[in-house]
Amino acid sequence: MDIYVGNLSYNSSDQSLRDAFAAYGTVASANIIQDRETGRSKGFGFVKMENDQEANAAIEALNGASIDGREVKVNEARPREERPPRRDNFRSKNRY
Repeated sequence: MDIYVGNLSYNSSDQSLRDAFAAYGTVASANIIQDRETGRSKGFGFVKMENDQEANAAIEALNGASIDGREVKVNEARPREERPPRRDNFRSKNRY
């Protein structure tokens, strides 16, 4: 099961996220999403747990709990929505 974790501290790391969820079962992966340009955390991430029962226990226990000093929002991740391609207006305006 893929789990969404929101309202993370900007100081949180993949390892601190993994450690928080490991108390409830086996964590396959834990990733904090970072801004492409700055490399800074966007304040949310995803955890993948193979066992749905362990994942549900983690969601129930950690939703509203404090991780790295911030009260986090935890729920089952929804599938990513399809979006139309981005238009890059900056390049087209400054091409000539």
